[in-house]
Amino acid sequence: MLQMCEATPQPRVFKSHLPFSLHHPNLLDKIKVIYVVRNPKDVVVSYHHHSRLHDLHDYGGTFHDFVKYFVDDDLMYGPYWLHVKDAWDRRHHPNLLLLFFEDLKKDYMGELRKIDKFLGANLSEEQLRNVAKHSSFKEMKGRKVATGVKEEEMDYYKPDVIKENGGFFRKGESGDWKGKLTPEQEAMVDKWTAEKMTSFGIKFTYSVW
Repeated sequence: MLQMCEATPQPRVFKSHLPFSLHHPNLLDKIKVIYVVRNPKDVVVSYHHHSRLHDLHDYGGTFHDFVKYFVDDDLMYGPYWLHVKDAWDRRHHPNLLLLFFEDLKKDYMGELRKIDKFLGANLSEEQLRNVAKHSSFKEMKGRKVATGVKEEEMDYYKPDVIKENGGFFRKGESGDWKGKLTPEQEAMVDKWTAEKMTSFGIKFTYSVW
């Protein structure tokens, strides 16, 4: 990633799934960061799909076991709560904009205006509408790389998972967990959320999202 950044002319943008603790300690003093938080119930559903889809993870266990690994903080790139806490503790830094996935789905243009103001891009309404169009889930899913079907990339994805549940971009919805989690699994994630995330200030209103 560092090599890619060095080879990219400024101004430049890069995406990372790493928590702040694994980035340079002075990161926020040098660049602006947009951090997106998502409802843990949707996170576990989405991450399960990703872990089945990608050969790097190669997960072949049950969904129930995956939920248990999630709440036990026993998954690659976890624990999720600690990842979020790293950002939440920095939320007042002027170079950090913390957003919620659910807010992006509810009022995309409103959240784009927040991003525009944060970055100082001063885009026109027409430009913002173009950003909304080209960054929409429908547009992204329509790009060939999103499906995981490019010839040179097929070795990294599982065709049977793509056929069954979709590729890298699956649904892009909030609240999809309602059709996936059993009452027992929902209770497991609720208990974990109350213990790990609500304790440092984040509350998720499941009945709304």
